[in-house]
Amino acid sequence: MSLKAGIVGLPNVGKSTLFNAITKKNILAANYPFATIDPNVGVVTVPDKRLEFLNNLYMPESLVPTTYEFTDIAGLVKGASQGEGLGNKFLSYIREVDAIVEVVRCFENKEIIHVENSVDPIRDIEIINLELIIADLEIASTRLSKVLKKAQSTKDKDSLKEVEVLTKIKESLEKNIPVRRIELDSDELDVIKSFHFLTSKPIIYMANISEEDLLNDGNVYVSKVRDYAKMENAKVIPVCAKMESELAELTEDEKIVFLNDLGIAESGLDRLIKATYDLLGLATYFTAGSDECRAWTFKKGMKAPACAGIIHSDFERGFIRAEIMSYTDLEKLGSEKSVREAGKMRLEGKEYVMQDGDICHFRFNI
Repeated sequence: MSLKAGIVGLPNVGKSTLFNAITKKNILAANYPFATIDPNVGVVTVPDKRLEFLNNLYMPESLVPTTYEFTDIAGLVKGASQGEGLGNKFLSYIREVDAIVEVVRCFENKEIIHVENSVDPIRDIEIINLELIIADLEIASTRLSKVLKKAQSTKDKDSLKEVEVLTKIKESLEKNIPVRRIELDSDELDVIKSFHFLTSKPIIYMANISEEDLLNDGNVYVSKVRDYAKMENAKVIPVCAKMESELAELTEDEKIVFLNDLGIAESGLDRLIKATYDLLGLATYFTAGSDECRAWTFKKGMKAPACAGIIHSDFERGFIRAEIMSYTDLEKLGSEKSVREAGKMRLEGKEYVMQDGDICHFRFNI
């Protein structure tokens, strides 16, 4: 289960610089609009110190962390949903992601062009969000006009339900209310699942600031973004894209020293990954042995068979039980043998709800 996030924002807010840091890929990052003319996709490993511990304990032949996929979308501009700039071609790329990371410029620099000729993060956010709303409104309106005729003529139950839900969404979008802020029950969410509404996706705002402001935990612009984000219960991650780019060139040990010297606990990108996991209700379980230690991402609330199915569908179909110990117990007791002797190794059945940090061995039969 790979996490996918789409990076969006106006041109020249630091998206491509940030993307370079994320993936350590040297894509074009230039001081003019539309330097990114194709969606750039990069996969990064999710930092997890627990996996490092397992690696040192089991000394496996291979170590496989879980991954995080970023798609860098070309800078959107006012009118993108109507084809302005590079148009809604790029909006389509966002429909497949799990979450949206909206990069907002929160620093002054006369040498870097701003497409709107001034720094105003709230205006920039509203431009982007309005374009996403307009794109969703077009989809809702088009589908509603089609299904309405069928519902009126056949009185089909499913069609009538779809009309009801789409009408609610259309009316909200017309009031500039994104889908994620509309109260929808599980049945209503099932109705709209296939439409991949852009504004239904959870969002995190990344406030791109200077290194100096990062040490001060933000500035007046970041405060404004935080106030705006409260309306959606969204998180704001202050980040210095320039510094993240520099960090990407360092080894892990050098990175730790660099951050410690600045008095920063972790990088902005690490905080972004953790915030996105929390936002999407994700957690990690592990499989561990001398052949391989591996991290697996799952949705909180999933039961053991479904989690086994993440590894292979046969594991879920033929699930018998799972042998499980917690990472906390293993770290505390120091070895799998000690965990067993302490009675901390458990056999769990089909109704067991997986927990973050579970170390599992699945037993199955096909």
